[in-house]
Amino acid sequence: MSPLVFLVVAALTVVAALTVVLHRNPVHSALGLVATMCLLAVLFLGLDAQLIGFLQVIVYAGAIVVLFLFVIMLLNLEREPRGLGPSVVVGAATTGAAGLAVLIVRGLTGGAPPADTTVEADFGGVAAVAERLFTAYLLPFELTSLLLLVAVVGAVAIAKRRPS
Repeated sequence: MSPLVFLVVAALTVVAALTVVLHRNPVHSALGLVATMCLLAVLFLGLDAQLIGFLQVIVYAGAIVVLFLFVIMLLNLEREPRGLGPSVVVGAATTGAAGLAVLIVRGLTGGAPPADTTVEADFGGVAAVAERLFTAYLLPFELTSLLLLVAVVGAVAIAKRRPS
C-alpha cells in the first residue's frame, strides 16, 4: 500500500471513528462503527493480512454491529437532553484529549520507521491466527463472548421492565 493511499484511508478511518463518538443518534453511531471497521479491514488488506481483514468485516462489521443495532432497537432509545456533565468529567476528557494530541504529534515527528522491517511468512494466515487465538488469547476471547452475552441479556431485562 502506498503511503498516500494509507494516509487517505487512515484519515477516513479517523473521521468514521469520530462519527461513532460524536453523533447523537445511536443508529448513526453504529453505522459509523461499520464504516470504521470496514476501513480498518482495508488497512489490514494493505498489510497483506487478508484473513484478518476479512474477519474484521465478517465478525466486527457484521455480527457485532448487528448485535449493537439489535440492542439499540430493543431498548427503543429516546432523545435525551445533553449537558456537559460534571466538571470532573469534562476535565478528565480534556486532559485525555491533550495527552492524545501530544502522542500523535510525537508519533508524527518521531521520524520514519525502519525500512527493513520483516514480517513472518505466515503473518495473517489461518494457522497463525488460530494458534494465537486458541492459545495465548483464549481467555480474553471467551470473556468477550461472555460480556456480549451479558450485555444482550441485560438489554432484554431493561426492555421488559420499561412500560410501553
